[in-house]
Amino acid sequence: MLDFIKDILIVLARILTILPLLLFTTLFMGKRAIGEIPVFDFLIVIILGAVVGADIADPNIEHAPTFIAIIFIGLFQRVVANWKISNRKVGKLLTLEPTVVIQDGKFITNNLKSIRYSIDNILQMLREKDVFDISEVETAIIEPSGSLSVLKKPEKTTVTREDLNLGSFKSSMAFPVIIEGTIYSEVLREINLNEAWLIQQLSEQGINELSDVFFASINRNLELHVSIKDEWNTAPPIKH
Repeated sequence: MLDFIKDILIVLARILTILPLLLFTTLFMGKRAIGEIPVFDFLIVIILGAVVGADIADPNIEHAPTFIAIIFIGLFQRVVANWKISNRKVGKLLTLEPTVVIQDGKFITNNLKSIRYSIDNILQMLREKDVFDISEVETAIIEPSGSLSVLKKPEKTTVTREDLNLGSFKSSMAFPVIIEGTIYSEVLREINLNEAWLIQQLSEQGINELSDVFFASINRNLELHVSIKDEWNTAPPIKH
């Protein structure tokens, strides 16, 4: 019983001593380490978590080496971060390239596959950017941190009603009706359309096989917007 109480007190003491050091080390590492984390900084965070977790969970582990490890990990991260800034080649080696996933309102399917992002991932990230219709997007880029950057088409850039001296107007929103060759019939029913209408619209755009459709959406004006699988679409040369 005494040994059990002793172990608990050791764990509590380690928490009280490790957390301030970990906080100081993280702040020392800089904003990049606590914001949208690049790959190298992500690995550093994992290592710190493993070192601290083992030290707190196991009273038999020596406490002093954990302190030293945390300090050296923080210093190592800071040195590498400065090295990446001063040497562009090192920075490129330690950071993923940005990836263009939408160009001119069309999905670039090969790029999506290469970074293993699904349509649902991109649509959610677009909604978080207040974009509900892919046809409004000129370029969308998955950054090295995994976040999405969006450039809207010039004519779709947000303006206020006051700018245009207009009253209220309907928001721009499109509803997915085909994803990777599968028709979402329930969505069509909700907007009072049917599969026959959809197939006719596809045919008018020269698309005769559903399996060729990677993504299709319909806006409130019943305009159909389609991205074809493996459609050739030149992406801008965006690098680090």
